[in-house]
Amino acid sequence: MRLHELHPAEGSTTAAKRLGRGVGSGLGKTSGKGHKGAKARSGGGKRPGFEGGQMPLYRRVPKKGFTNIFGTEYAAVNVERLNCFEDGFTVDAQALLDAGIIRKTLDGVKIMGDGELTKKLTVKAAKFTASAKEKIEALGGKAEVI
Repeated sequence: MRLHELHPAEGSTTAAKRLGRGVGSGLGKTSGKGHKGAKARSGGGKRPGFEGGQMPLYRRVPKKGFTNIFGTEYAAVNVERLNCFEDGFTVDAQALLDAGIIRKTLDGVKIMGDGELTKKLTVKAAKFTASAKEKIEALGGKAEVI
């Protein structure tokens, strides 16, 4: 076998469409593009994501995060921050605001368990972590959920 004797397998290749070569070819005149319209034009067609003029999905969807209107956000306070109050004091959201520990109450105050507590306090908050509740009650204080 010689190089000039090589040829592809029967039926594996097809001849290219010869467009615009007269009516008799079946691909003359409009060259298989039909009449008018975007696809008949030079460089015609629709870009990816085109939805017929409707605002496309990639422009309707927000690009960076979103705000959950049903979400709750708590002002977090660690138990070690509560040591600034006197022994036997009742700590609530207003007391924390006055002391400058939190700036806003948001949807309530959540007491977290980081650090050590040295005072006996009555703490009123929307939520407590298990460790925070344990540390407050270990010193004889109260953790009240409001």
